[in-house]
Amino acid sequence: MVGRVPKPRLHTPWRIVQYLPDWRAFRIYYWRLRTKTKLNDSLLSAVADELATGGIILEDSTMYCKEHLATAGLMTQTKLRPAVEGDVEFGWEIVKKLAEMDIGQAIAVKEKEVIAVEAIEGTAAMVERAGTLCKSGGWTLIKASRPQQDMRFDVPCVGPDTISSLAENGGKCLVVEADKTIIIDKPDTIKLADKLGIAILGR
Repeated sequence: MVGRVPKPRLHTPWRIVQYLPDWRAFRIYYWRLRTKTKLNDSLLSAVADELATGGIILEDSTMYCKEHLATAGLMTQTKLRPAVEGDVEFGWEIVKKLAEMDIGQAIAVKEKEVIAVEAIEGTAAMVERAGTLCKSGGWTLIKASRPQQDMRFDVPCVGPDTISSLAENGGKCLVVEADKTIIIDKPDTIKLADKLGIAILGR
């Protein structure tokens, strides 16, 4: 299970009528989650538990793509600018705390100030918002996993679309968590980042 869960759809007016959930989906949302939060970890754990009742067991989503996980250190030929190093140190603890609370897994930082925080809208929409809030560009996207990340689902994920959107919105650096972030089409993503002058750092 890789990719974004479009959770805003859960808050659509008349959602039951619009999406017509079957009995299993209804049971997940209104029975398994009846005493729990609707945060990503709770929601996806409930889906995994329900699938298990039918003999479908979710495995580590990185099991067969370890070579596409982020590695520690600089992954691009494009270097980090000195000012960015301070932003990385500043932002890392903040994004880890947000991930721990299951609010979001990414923030945008410039000059040791948080420009944008990811929430229900997802990273892609947050990147666009950061671009509108920081017209001068040069900001850093920092993305991290939860402290007790369940590797079966919701593993942080970036790829060529992330890099293209960063470039379009003025981002100049991408920081991801080493060994816990999937880089889709990793060689192509790194190549594109170098082409567009974006540094990728595994932390």
